[in-house]
Amino acid sequence: MTAEPSAEAWRQLRLRYDLAASAADRYAAAGFTVVLQDVILGAELPAMVDRVRHRPLAVVVLAPSPEVVAAREDAREKKGYGDWPVADLDAEFRAQTPRIGLWLDSSALTPARTVDEILARAWTDGRVG
Repeated sequence: MTAEPSAEAWRQLRLRYDLAASAADRYAAAGFTVVLQDVILGAELPAMVDRVRHRPLAVVVLAPSPEVVAAREDAREKKGYGDWPVADLDAEFRAQTPRIGLWLDSSALTPARTVDEILARAWTDGRVG
């Protein structure tokens, strides 16, 4: 994805979301506890909630500060942002993504502490259905 995705990029992204939701539903129907992780921004977040049919459903949005995201990105070998400035993506994400579920600022949290917060709060603060 880029800051200006083409129609084909959107088509492929939505197909990925459709397939992920379908797989999550099938695993849940088979009795598994499912965690579906992806980058889902803007109006695509409530659309993903609609795609996933299994209930109950919780949404957790990890929302560290753009400064922390940029520092984490700089420390990684694999780069996920390409030439898309982290601050620009973050501003768009915060302005256009509906505030559904649990929004967790993980800026100061270790991965283990982030998991602890999710486990403690997902079904109270993050439940959407």
